[in-house]
Amino acid sequence: MITIKPFKALRPEAQHAKQVASRPYDVLNSKEAKIEAQGNPSSFLHITKSEIDLPEKTDSHSQQVYDRAKDNLHAFISRNILFKESKPCYYIYQLIMNGKSQTGLVCGSSVDDYEKGLIKKHEFTRPEKEQDRINHIKTTGAQTGNVFLAYKNVDSLDEIISDWKNDKNPVYDLTADDHIQHTIWIINDDNIINKISTIFETEVPCTYIADGHHRAASAAKVRSALGKNAPHGANIFLTTLFPSNQLLIMDYNRVIKDLNGLTVEELLAAAAKFFIIKKVSKAFSPSVLHQFGLYINKQWYQLTAKENAYTKDPIGILDVSILQNNFLDPILNIKDQRTDQRIDFVGGIRGLGELEKRVDSGEMAIAISLHPVSIQQLFDIADSGNVMPPKSTWFEPKLRDGLLTHLIND
Repeated sequence: MITIKPFKALRPEAQHAKQVASRPYDVLNSKEAKIEAQGNPSSFLHITKSEIDLPEKTDSHSQQVYDRAKDNLHAFISRNILFKESKPCYYIYQLIMNGKSQTGLVCGSSVDDYEKGLIKKHEFTRPEKEQDRINHIKTTGAQTGNVFLAYKNVDSLDEIISDWKNDKNPVYDLTADDHIQHTIWIINDDNIINKISTIFETEVPCTYIADGHHRAASAAKVRSALGKNAPHGANIFLTTLFPSNQLLIMDYNRVIKDLNGLTVEELLAAAAKFFIIKKVSKAFSPSVLHQFGLYINKQWYQLTAKENAYTKDPIGILDVSILQNNFLDPILNIKDQRTDQRIDFVGGIRGLGELEKRVDSGEMAIAISLHPVSIQQLFDIADSGNVMPPKSTWFEPKLRDGLLTHLIND
């Protein structure tokens, strides 16, 4: 069963919340972060992307950047932009996007549970991305990035959270520039805190990483690296747990730089071995599994996988596997999507127009739209001990950094 803990969040004074709240560090590059934080000295990007405050040529993974993040964090505290909660609490985080609401519980999840496999993974991590977060946590003493966890919903917990939202006023209620509403309540009643902890201990056998594999792995490795000197706060890591019946997984699409020396006709002929191909008159977003959209030379095609293109096991039946095994590898010679520089990934939140833009500009030669992975597919793969192909899931909306931070030295 799952162990979760309340914690003393480092968070903004209410009047600063909207200015502090920033998009996650890993959805912006340094240039985009600098533009987004321009004119806003309270943006949490000064902590999560602190290279924006250093000369342009600064290596974003240099120790100078992590030291600047630490200095900026301390400055935010000294300027009374951020303060630490007086007692350990749980927090309710509600997001509303396009009229759809989802609500999660912000807490500290157990590093022990992660290492025992009770917090289940579905992706491999990349060492260089882990090391970046390890350096950031060790230098700042803070877990600034939230790990997005899913669990199979429990009615009694849903009721507790719903009642608290109805009976209490939120501490933050803001709408970001992307029109997503972020509302947070503090659960500071010890009886309710204990009830919630007990539900997870007795009724939730495991949780699943939906988004944040690198942040979770880094938290565990920081504790291991600190050894017996690890502070008590390093035994947990910052997470928001969402019931599975509220999650939205979006499509995670692909763009590829070249056709591996093929003409368009040769590409389509090769694909016809495993796909039924049909020209369509507008941008194609697959409405069912095993369908794909293909955009090339200003033309969209609908590709439907033939039965010989996939197996029925949890990995083989995934659309990302079908695409890899029958198109990317044999036709375009893309063996490893994690490392091949010819492929890039576009989250569904950007829309099909972004795919067309990147191909029409000449930056990319081809774009492929996919149907989203289902939450049940994610659970099945994590339960089987397998991992998904890279960049299989894109969750929206994203939690904002800076509203709730966990200090490991607490």
